[in-house]
Amino acid sequence: SALSVTRYSIAEEMERGSVVANLAADLGLELGGLAQREVKLDIFTNKKYLDFNKKTGELYILEKIDREYLCPAKPASCFLKLDLIIESPLRIFNIELGITDINDNAPHFRRDRVELDVSESATPGERFSLPNAVDPDVGVNTIKTYKLSTSDHFTIEIQTGSDGTQYVDLVLTKSLDREERVVHNLILAAEDGGVPERSGTANIIVRVQDTNDNPPRFEQPFYTINMTENIPIGTSVMKLNATDLDEGENSEIIYSFTLYTSEKTQDVFALNRDTGEVTIKGIIDYEDMKFYEMYIEAKDKGEHPLLGQCKVVVHVTDMNDNYPEITVQSVKNTVAENIPVGSVIALVGISDRDTGDNGKVSLSVKENMPFILNKSSDKPTHYKLIVSEHLDREQVSEYLITLVVTDAGTPPLSDNETMTLELLDVNDNVPQFPQSFYTIRVMENNAPGALLSSLTAFDPDLHENQYLVYFILEKEIANTSMSMLFSINPENGNLYALKTFDYEIEKDFVFHIEARDSGSPPLSSNVTVHIIIVDQNDNAPSIVSPWCERGSVVEEKITRSTDKGSLVAKVIALDKDSVHNSRITYQFLQLADASLFSLDQYNGEIRTMRMFSYKDPRHHRLVVVAKDNGEPALSATVTIKLLTVETAVKAYSDMTEMSLEYDVFSDINLYLVIGLGSVSFLLLITILVTIVLKCQKVKPSKSAPPSRDSVISERNSTIADSTLVSNDAYWYSLFLAETRKGKLVVRQPVPKGSRYIVSSIPRGTGLSETSDSAASTLQV
Repeated sequence: SALSVTRYSIAEEMERGSVVANLAADLGLELGGLAQREVKLDIFTNKKYLDFNKKTGELYILEKIDREYLCPAKPASCFLKLDLIIESPLRIFNIELGITDINDNAPHFRRDRVELDVSESATPGERFSLPNAVDPDVGVNTIKTYKLSTSDHFTIEIQTGSDGTQYVDLVLTKSLDREERVVHNLILAAEDGGVPERSGTANIIVRVQDTNDNPPRFEQPFYTINMTENIPIGTSVMKLNATDLDEGENSEIIYSFTLYTSEKTQDVFALNRDTGEVTIKGIIDYEDMKFYEMYIEAKDKGEHPLLGQCKVVVHVTDMNDNYPEITVQSVKNTVAENIPVGSVIALVGISDRDTGDNGKVSLSVKENMPFILNKSSDKPTHYKLIVSEHLDREQVSEYLITLVVTDAGTPPLSDNETMTLELLDVNDNVPQFPQSFYTIRVMENNAPGALLSSLTAFDPDLHENQYLVYFILEKEIANTSMSMLFSINPENGNLYALKTFDYEIEKDFVFHIEARDSGSPPLSSNVTVHIIIVDQNDNAPSIVSPWCERGSVVEEKITRSTDKGSLVAKVIALDKDSVHNSRITYQFLQLADASLFSLDQYNGEIRTMRMFSYKDPRHHRLVVVAKDNGEPALSATVTIKLLTVETAVKAYSDMTEMSLEYDVFSDINLYLVIGLGSVSFLLLITILVTIVLKCQKVKPSKSAPPSRDSVISERNSTIADSTLVSNDAYWYSLFLAETRKGKLVVRQPVPKGSRYIVSSIPRGTGLSETSDSAASTLQV
C-alpha cells in the first residue's frame, strides 16, 4: 500500500505513560485484528522514547523526551520520526512527532565568577567586557535581558550581535577611591522570556588598584613626654606611629629627624627609621638640660613620595639618684650562744647625700631574726643592734645579719650591709642514747672478748663538749663486779664480754652504761642494758639411777617366776640444760630378746613383756641410752646385767610393799652410814673454807665512776639442803612418787660429770626407819 505520513505534536518532558495519540483510531485499524498480528514500532533514534499498545491501539511515552538533547543545534522545528509495521499482511505507517519547546532550562554563565582590576584613577565612562550567558531553550524561552545589582559606581550596557546574541559591557559611572572601598562585589543576572521566567547569575569582583594619593599621617601633631634623669641607655621613650591609607610601597613609611632637630638632641635620642621608635642613646642629666625638642617626619616610598610631620617635646624630671649609706662602727663577730638578751652586737650609722624626702633614711633588719635595732636618742641616724631572743647554736650556728637602709625618695633607694655573727658552743646538751633500754641476747659458751653490741650516744654540742666517754656503772653481785664480766670501749661504746657465760650458772644480767661528755662541767646520761644468756645444748644427760661408776655394769637379780609387766629397773637421767634441751627420752641400744623386755621412752621404766621360760638364758644384758632434745642431741648410756635366779627373791615391783623394819646394823646400812658421814664431813669443810676466803678477799677499788647503780640477776647456785637435790619439778614429783611406794630416796656418790644423784631403795632391805631421816639430810 502507498505510504502516508501521520503527524503529531507534543511538548517535551511529558511524563512516562502519557498517551500521545490513538493510532488505531487515527489509522483505521481494528483492535480485534491487531491482537492476532505482529506489530512493531521503529524509532529513528538511539533511545526508545515511545511504544505502541496493541490492546488499546495507543501510542504512549516510554521515556521522557528532552528537546535540547534530541535537537542540540536548536532548530526552529524538532521532529521524531517512527514507523509502525504490521505483519500479515505487511503494512507500514510513517509517523512524524513534532517536539515543542518548554521553558525547562535557566540561563547560565560559562564563568560564574569574574574578577576585574580597575585603577582608582580610572575615569567615568570606561567600559569593561563581561561574559554573556547561554540558554538551551529556543524562541521566547531563550535569554531576553541582563540586569546588574545596585551600584553607585557601575552600570551595564547590552549590545546585540548580527546573529541576535546579546553582549554585556560594565560601564564606570563614578570615580573610585581605594582608600574608601577596596573591592566592589556586583551580581550580573540573565533572564529569559519563558513562563515562568528563569534566570542565572554571575559574581563580578572589581578590585580597585591603588595610586599614591595619600600622605602619611601621625596620630597627633604634637607629643609631650615626661622623663626622669639617668634613664639607662637603650630605654624606649616612645614609638611613633604614622599611617598611610595607600597600599604596597605607597604605604611603606620611613621616619627621620628634620633639620629643625638640634645636634645635641640627636646625640641623646635615636630614631628607628623603620619602626618610628625613639630610644635613649646618651645620658640624660637634669642639671645639663631640662627639656628636648624633636621634629620628626614620616615619608612613604611611592614613586612621588608624600610626607607628614610631628613634634615631640621631652621634659626631664629630677630623680633620687644618690643611694643611702651604712657605716658599721663597732661589731662583734663571735659571741657565746648563752649571751644574755639585750646585749649589744654592733653600733651602726646611716646617711644620705640627697635632701628633702630623698635624704630621709630608715634602717631595718632583713628577714625575721632574733635581733632588733634601737635608735639612739641623741643621734637619730645611729642605731644599736641588740639580741632580742635566746640564741641556740644547735639550731642556728651562724647568722648572716643584713641591715637595709632606705630613703624616702620616689622611687626609694636602698642599700644593705651584711654582718656575720658566729655562735660559740656552750656545753648545754646532755648525751642522748637512741633508746632508753637495750636488750642484748648472747649465746652461752661465747668467746671471751666477743663484741656484744655498740651503744652509741649523740651530743649536739661541739668539740670537747661533744667528745663522749662511756663507762659501766659498777655494782657487785655475788662478789662479782660488772667490770670483770663486761668491758666497754670508752671511745665508741662497743660492749664486749670478758668471760665465757654458762646458761646453767647465769641466765641474765642487768646493769647501766653511762655516756659522759668532756665539757666543763661535764654532762652525762645513762641507759639500762639487759644481757640475756641464750642456752646451748652443751650438757649431755647424766644417768643417776641406777647409779654406777663410769664404764661399770649395773647388776640386778630377778626370779624366773616374775609375772608379765613386772618392773625390772628404772633408768633416770638428768640434763642441766634449759627445759627444751633437757627433755629426755629413753630407748634400748642393745637388747638380745626384744620380746622379753619393754622400755617406756618417757619415764625409763623397764618391765617384762612375758614370763621367763626354761629356754631363756639366765643372764641378760640391757644397754639403755638416754637422749636429750637438743640440736644436735646428746646422750648417755647405762648397761644393766640382769641375772635370773630360781630362789624366792622379791620381785622389784613388790619391794614397795615391804616393811621398813630391818636390821640397823646390816652390811648395807653400815655402808650407807659411812657414806653419809663422809659427805657431811666434806660439806662442812667446804663451807668453812668458803667463809675464810670471803673474809680475806680484798674489797674492790672505789675509784670507779661515781653514782654507779647496777642490778645483776644471777642464778642461785646454792641448792637447798635436801635429798630433793634437783631444781627440776620432775624430780620433786619423782621423790613424792617413790616415797609413797615406801622407798627411801637417798644421795649416792656422785659420778664424775654429774650434778644431782637420786636413788630409791625399796623398803625391807634391812635399813631401819631412822635411815629415812638420815638420808634426808644429804646435800648436793
